[in-house]
Amino acid sequence: MSEMRIALVAEGVTDHVVIEAALKAILPQPFVLTQLQPEPNLPKMGQGWGGVLRWCRDAGTRHTGSLDADPTLSLFDMLILHVDADVTECHYDVHGEAIASQATPLGWKSLPCSKPCPPPRDNCDELAVAVATWLGQAQLGPKSVLCIPSKSSGTWLACAVLPQDHALLNSPECNLALESTLERLPLKPPPGRIKKSRREYLVHQQSLTDSWSRVTGMCSQAMAFEKQVRDFLQTTAEMPMAQAAQGATL
Repeated sequence: MSEMRIALVAEGVTDHVVIEAALKAILPQPFVLTQLQPEPNLPKMGQGWGGVLRWCRDAGTRHTGSLDADPTLSLFDMLILHVDADVTECHYDVHGEAIASQATPLGWKSLPCSKPCPPPRDNCDELAVAVATWLGQAQLGPKSVLCIPSKSSGTWLACAVLPQDHALLNSPECNLALESTLERLPLKPPPGRIKKSRREYLVHQQSLTDSWSRVTGMCSQAMAFEKQVRDFLQTTAEMPMAQAAQGATL
């Protein structure tokens, strides 16, 4: 079975670790996950959701229509575009006046745009609309998967590794401080304090993969991400049959 080639546009390197762990639990085949944003060797877009915004803006500048047809993405079977739901609480000017001044002329959705939580989906839907405006003339296509953890990808990690009765897991998708609180936990008992770094997240990556069903049971947005990936797999599986049927009628 050939490896699936997946491109990732994400806020940061810890998000890469979390999403890779989720994909290992969801996908039935091997894959290669290539991080397009933040750029590993030339981080011109910057880190965080501002980097995702800049990537989307540039994608809409260079390409019109479905991102599936963007020549710069032609080598990939899937594109995952990640942004955390806590962005609905933010302002554009946190990434500088240059970004804030573009919001109105380019038609970006106004921020902040947060909704009451629960339910977490309302904020995620608002952010999905914002991402669509950041893309401008470009659009998510059938090969594009939008990943919006609530309130952050650290929520998924916490749900995988913390004891089920831990106080942080009380309505975890609506806890804006959950990810930062992981960094302030006592060192013991295990898993203890988890700093937001690629090295520390990698320590727990396999646990996240192994406990993915637990995560989806606690986090509706993890389930939504899994559904999008499985829908993609179903669509790609049906393509050869549809093409074969079309060929038979010619």
